[in-house]
Amino acid sequence: MNAEKRTDALIVGAGPAGLSAATAAARCGMSVTVLDEYPREGGRLLGQLHEESKGNWWNGLREAHRLSEQAQHAGASVRTGVSVTGLEREESGDWTVWTSAGLYRAGALLLATGAAESVVPVPGWTLPGVMSIGAAQVMTNVQRVKVGSRGVVIGMSVLAMAIVSELRLAGIELSAIVLPPRHALSERASDPRSVLESLLRFAHLAPRPTLRIGAPLMGSAAIRRLVLSCYPKRGMQIWNTPLQLRRAALEIVGTEKVEGVTLADIRVDGSVIPGTERFVPADFVCLAGGLYPLAELAALAGCPFRYVPQLGGHVPLHDERMRTPLSRLYVAGNITGVESAKVAIAQGTVAGLCMAAEANPAPDAAELEAPLEEAMAEVRKARQEALIQFQPGIAECREEMYRARVGQQA
Repeated sequence: MNAEKRTDALIVGAGPAGLSAATAAARCGMSVTVLDEYPREGGRLLGQLHEESKGNWWNGLREAHRLSEQAQHAGASVRTGVSVTGLEREESGDWTVWTSAGLYRAGALLLATGAAESVVPVPGWTLPGVMSIGAAQVMTNVQRVKVGSRGVVIGMSVLAMAIVSELRLAGIELSAIVLPPRHALSERASDPRSVLESLLRFAHLAPRPTLRIGAPLMGSAAIRRLVLSCYPKRGMQIWNTPLQLRRAALEIVGTEKVEGVTLADIRVDGSVIPGTERFVPADFVCLAGGLYPLAELAALAGCPFRYVPQLGGHVPLHDERMRTPLSRLYVAGNITGVESAKVAIAQGTVAGLCMAAEANPAPDAAELEAPLEEAMAEVRKARQEALIQFQPGIAECREEMYRARVGQQA
């Protein structure tokens, strides 16, 4: 049986937030252990590859390697392939954490578990060849596996559009990007009006100048309705793939594997126009939903939550210093709300510095106050300059979260 392991700070999640937190805490003299169940460190960074607004490329694999090297150089221990199975706070205030590699005890615990994908179910979605669009991203950019010869993407979101561009860069043909069928679980994802509103938030990244220029002109609901009523059924080309706001997938077709998708034209309200069904051949299908915070461990710890749709759903209550109401329990990254990797990196630095400040005697802790303020300012800057805003009003929602956190110490 593995012996009990003791560390000043235990970090669950070796993504951008966890690794940057490990660097900050280790540089302050803490013993730091980072655990992640995936075989490689980096989290969602591993699949990311896109061009930024100034023409430079964001290479997630390279960034993950840099952050991991930085953390280990600072003295942190990074262990992959380790699953956390349970945790509890002791009377002493320390945290006991059960893992597949044995028992850990830590003075401070940071949950940087990231986010997971949500998808809208479609008839036939259990066929081999159907995958989430995030899985297609990892297979393409990390595993270097071609997911298929010709595919259909069902669902339109910020995440989906970013990954579609990456799949096209890899030479993968996509027949169409369409909406999911309208049913009790699809909600706004099958409503062309709601989807158009969400797409307009990142129209500045559109590859066609007409889309970038035209998007600001669609500020009113009346103009958006007019645009949808005139929107071509065949869609508009995005990265040489038709974006079909007025078509929905009715069924994924196949016997032993994906053979194609049955599509139909839809009205502005998302209802199907009878008699417009058609079959589109495909050997793979990507289901594209959104992301939601992976917060199960925070719930297991007894942390209070708030439901904030703009942040992806239920998020652990926390303040700007990434502290939860539970003593010496911290959160950072997408577990606190879905945002960009750069925001997660900045949040991780805040969490690492805060763990070190609260672990040190008062005189030493005071020396970390200025770096902490600078790190929090960097989070706000990263959020403001983010290339993609997943939801509107994120900054305001966060401020409300921080106010709610005041006076919630356990």
